[in-house]
Amino acid sequence: MDNMKSLVMRAQKGDLSAFEQLVLAYQSRIYSLALNLTSNADDAQDLSQEVFIRAYSALGTFRLEADFGTWLHRIAVNTWINMQRKHKKVTYISLDEPVHNGESDMSREVAAATERPDELYEEKEFREQVRTVLKELTDEHRTVLVLREVYGYSYDEVAQMLNCTLGTVKSRLNRAKQAFKDKLTSMSEQLGNIPAKGRQVSKYEQSP
Repeated sequence: MDNMKSLVMRAQKGDLSAFEQLVLAYQSRIYSLALNLTSNADDAQDLSQEVFIRAYSALGTFRLEADFGTWLHRIAVNTWINMQRKHKKVTYISLDEPVHNGESDMSREVAAATERPDELYEEKEFREQVRTVLKELTDEHRTVLVLREVYGYSYDEVAQMLNCTLGTVKSRLNRAKQAFKDKLTSMSEQLGNIPAKGRQVSKYEQSP
């Protein structure tokens, strides 16, 4: 932590090599978030590059008592939202991509309760439905779900990243969870191949 703070301080004074070290330290985490938001390797690469370009330009505004990684995530989210508004591009999050927590990769696939082939197939079909539903969510709902439910940021942290109030985050997250649940339930009932009632929809269905 002290080393990162030192690198940030040096970078703020114009030390390009220090900023390059920061990029190396955080690029995998930023790329992972970008890939979750765009679900496209090329777009994720472009978004990641843009994040570090903007971060370098805004280094003077970074407060040393804040977490640099969280600051970069905020830039990533805001940059992506702006890109979405500009290009009106519909994207979704891949549940098959691992979450990078800095130490290891954690899978966020919907866990199978058994390894029976028929139930494994059912889980695969269920994940496909989840992907489809996520694709249909609004950018606001998708973003708040990713930050809170996938990356585990607190409500306060999400509010800071999205530049909105705590009440707005909680309200948006509740609506996002309900929209997710309603769409998934409706789709499951229409297809009839996966029971909709009584099934836990990962942690997106949990209460805050």
